[in-house]
Formats: sequence, structure tokens, C-alpha cells
Amino acid sequence: MKNRSLLFVSILILITLCASMTKSTENIMNPKELRTVEYVDIHSYVGTWYEIAKIPNRFQRKCSRNTTATYLLRKDGKIDVINRCVTASGDTIKAKGTAKIVDAKSNAKLKVSFVRLFGISLFWGDYWIIGLDKDYSYAIVGTPGRKYGWILSRNPQISPDTLSQIYSILRDQDYDPEDFEMTPQNWQ
Repeated sequence: MKNRSLLFVSILILITLCASMTKSTENIMNPKELRTVEYVDIHSYVGTWYEIAKIPNRFQRKCSRNTTATYLLRKDGKIDVINRCVTASGDTIKAKGTAKIVDAKSNAKLKVSFVRLFGISLFWGDYWIIGLDKDYSYAIVGTPGRKYGWILSRNPQISPDTLSQIYSILRDQDYDPEDFEMTPQNWQ
């Protein structure tokens, strides 16, 4: 009788573990489709944004603080992108790129390239605006595979309440806020 009870409990634990692993794997393997905001007024969006947090990535590995992104609308409809940051040694790094809108209905899906060869932009990456405050005071940028993500603000600091709202949006979009690393912004 004792062996049967032990076997039953073991099977129950195994079923519970398998069910929880399946649910976790489903979320990883089949996340919800990433949704962009309904509409972005590009004229309101351009300008300078401060990076509040990001999912760590290889192309920003030297950045340690004061990361910004400046967007400038061009006459041809494309956007000049200038990313800046300060390294641990105090040097400023600047990367120039180009963005193009790929969904003219919403203006929320863009492609960005920081690689040019003979005047041709190569290696376009997704830049989807998945969260945007009504007054354009913060923006959340993501990619369909959720490998990359950024929290941007018009100011170097944001309130805990605003960050809580942003985290809620990230969770709703199947991002884990814990994956985001805060970016020190200590302007003097």
C-alpha cells in the first residue's frame, strides 16, 4: 500500500512538472504576435530620446551610461538615426544609421540600418513601436522575436509609476521586464 501511494505521488509530481514545462515552453516557442501602437505621428516622435532601459545586446556592449537616440526626419521620408553613449572610460561613442517606415498606415513599424557600403544601407533590423505615451513622453521599442527591446523617454529619468505602466505593457506583449537592464543617466 505504501509503495502504491509513493508511486501515485511521484506520477502526480511528474505530471505537474510536465504541465508547467509545457506552458513555459509554449510561451517561449509561440509568443503572442507583437502588436504595435495604432499610430505614430512621426513629427512628434522625432527628436532626442534617453534610453531608460534595454535588453542587453552585443552592439551596445561598450555603452555604460548616458545613452541617447536622436531621430531626424529627412525630406525623402527616411529618418536619420544618431545613437550616442558614454563608455566606462568616459569616451563617447556615436553610431549613425537610417530608418525607414515599413507600415505607412501606422508609422509604428520601421527598419533600421547602421551599416552602409558604397552609399547603400545594409542589414536592416526591425524597430517596432509597441508602447507610446499619448504626449510622447515615453516609448517602448521591440522586435517581433523579442530578442531586443528598449524603453525610451524624453527625460533622463522617469517616475516609478510610469515605469510600472511600461512594465505592464511589456508583460502584455510577452516581454519579461526582468530582461531589461536599467541605463544610468547621470547628466551634469
